[in-house]
Amino acid sequence: MVQEEKSMRKKNKGVLILLIVLVLLVVVYFGLRTWNTKQEEKEEEKQEAAKVHVTDTSADDIVSLKFNVGNGDLEFSKEDDQWYYTPDKDFPLKQSYPDDMAETVGSITADRELSGGDSIDAYGLDDPAYTIEYTDVDGNTTELLFGDMTGDDYYVMLNGNDTVYTVASSVIEPLNHTLDDMAQLDDYPSIGSGNLVKEVITQNGETTTYDSEDEDQAEDIAAVAGGLGAVTLSEAADYSVDDADLEKYGLDEASRITVEATYTQDDEDQLLTLYIGNEDGDGNRYVMINDSRIVYLISDEICDNILNV
Repeated sequence: MVQEEKSMRKKNKGVLILLIVLVLLVVVYFGLRTWNTKQEEKEEEKQEAAKVHVTDTSADDIVSLKFNVGNGDLEFSKEDDQWYYTPDKDFPLKQSYPDDMAETVGSITADRELSGGDSIDAYGLDDPAYTIEYTDVDGNTTELLFGDMTGDDYYVMLNGNDTVYTVASSVIEPLNHTLDDMAQLDDYPSIGSGNLVKEVITQNGETTTYDSEDEDQAEDIAAVAGGLGAVTLSEAADYSVDDADLEKYGLDEASRITVEATYTQDDEDQLLTLYIGNEDGDGNRYVMINDSRIVYLISDEICDNILNV
């Protein structure tokens, strides 16, 4: 009995020691983890403090952008958190582009800050290659001048400030887009002979109907479905057409051909309306869809298939 008690006490003592060691290891682990985190934070703070900020404006505070980086003069303005192409507010602007631009130009850091150097013409800043200007919510305007390149960097200065910086050329990349690149085009559904229910064509007051339930029209349905399925909305002739300009495209109500295609999507009937206008002389026709104001260019061949001619 005594021997058993001694054995039990010895066993309990061993378990207690193991628990103490485990607790110490946990304390050491979390202590080291906290220390490492603080060291990383200190290093990040040190690196941030060492950065030379050419601009330091929150993207959310930028309300206008104006620049020319080789694709012509472009200008955007923001109202109620919505970006617009300033010369034409109806232009279908994809918001991610000006968002990225504002993020970039508002937070430019320099690789080097040059002091006591040559006059600005030695850096090509007397006749800048590019200019970028932005305005913040308080009405403060910042203009950046980009001069000659030095290696992979540009010489840059703020208009009204004599300090010259070298800035990575990658700063230009988010702005290096044409207006066409930034257009938010319409989505187009997936249509084929498997989900096309009916197509109704109205031209000069006359209506032609192709119905998938009519077995005698099986070949016609396959032909028009092939045309509808081949449409890609990738090229536009006008991004925000005015009613007064519809006639020149043959898309005014009196001239256009109307195609109404009923198709199934997720087991529900959907309606797509296409308006087909004049030929452009380069193998395409002007086309609009639904209530969009964009005039697209679709090949004559595809349009002929849609019209089954």
